[in-house]
Amino acid sequence: MEFKRHKLDNGLQIVAELNPSAKSAAVGLFIKTGARDEPDRYSGISHFLEHMIFKGTERLDAIAVNEAFDRTGAHFNAFTTEENTVYYAAVLPEYLEQVTALWIELMRPALRSGDLELERQVILQEIAMYKDQPDRQVLEQCRSLHYDGHPCGKIVIGTDKTVSSLTADQIRSYLQQRYVPNNMIVAFAGNLDWDRCCGLVEASCSQWQSADTDRQVGHFAGTMKSQWEDRDGLSCEHICLMHQAVSAQDQRRFMAALLASIVGDDTGSRYYWHLVDNATALSATMQYWPMDGTGALCSYLSCRKGMARKVLEVTEGIFEDLYTKGIGQQELERAKNKIISALVIRDEVPMGRLIDIAMNWLYLGQYRTIEQEVRDLRSVTVEDINRLIKELDLRRFTSYVLRPANGKGN
Repeated sequence: MEFKRHKLDNGLQIVAELNPSAKSAAVGLFIKTGARDEPDRYSGISHFLEHMIFKGTERLDAIAVNEAFDRTGAHFNAFTTEENTVYYAAVLPEYLEQVTALWIELMRPALRSGDLELERQVILQEIAMYKDQPDRQVLEQCRSLHYDGHPCGKIVIGTDKTVSSLTADQIRSYLQQRYVPNNMIVAFAGNLDWDRCCGLVEASCSQWQSADTDRQVGHFAGTMKSQWEDRDGLSCEHICLMHQAVSAQDQRRFMAALLASIVGDDTGSRYYWHLVDNATALSATMQYWPMDGTGALCSYLSCRKGMARKVLEVTEGIFEDLYTKGIGQQELERAKNKIISALVIRDEVPMGRLIDIAMNWLYLGQYRTIEQEVRDLRSVTVEDINRLIKELDLRRFTSYVLRPANGKGN
């Protein structure tokens, strides 16, 4: 493995991990913009713009874009989060430069009115679909409740109202403000010619103009509010809990990831044995969400009608036990093996490696090898985890419960 990097005069950063023995290559454009960067009246604009990128440029329409990717056999897609918008593709090495050039061209979309209205309907359909998914609804509502008044509480997809009102001029202005070189990383991984790829990006992007893209950052502990909502048409009760956690830049992020696995992975965690295995809950998981300047631990639990209060009682008991007694060595070793196995398996292929390379550069400004990641995970001790448990105090959390209108529980 060999790491390469180059920064253009306009601030655009190019990073790559070369692996000559790989049978594929991957490229990604990582833009540091997402829901937390949007004005309230433009909620969902990052996601809307992601859709519009695929509708083409002045030279290419949507059909031509799809055909261009299809000819290379690329596995390509994009996603928008609270903090980033990412466009990526995994290809045979001989098509890497072609696909890279296509992505770069697409970063300056035409935003045709006909395409805009079509994608608006697509996104409104998505919003409607998600309203029928209580697991997603409870996560979004709990996040908004936890981050009430903080940018991290904004919804990625937007609302019916905001998506219906967004105009081409507003999207174009947002593109010009956020899709700027000093707010982007072009990353490569796998079997590639660095000089050719770097030269291609520089020739294509060196004239792009930079802009001020400041983001409001800072730790936010959460509101610790609790809310219950009754809704018709549900058969189960859905629960989301959110705790404060450490940021993506904090070295304790490895401890937080291990803690989330110990508490709530879907096999062998405390949630599993105390809630799922004994049929108190249908599902119970916890995830660590590292973010820019802050972080959260998020739990999703579901149960049959009338069981939400019992599930919360058991969950609170788990948190109390963790605070007073901490974790043991065997729990920690199991969590390490699970996370490290998932990391290594994912990063064996260039596409998996691409995400980790770019995210580490985006948040830390560092190149980190798989070996470094494994070493930092291995180095976490029981004392580290128990100290973090005391600092975070999982007994304090924001909660949101969504239940059938006629099933208020005990």
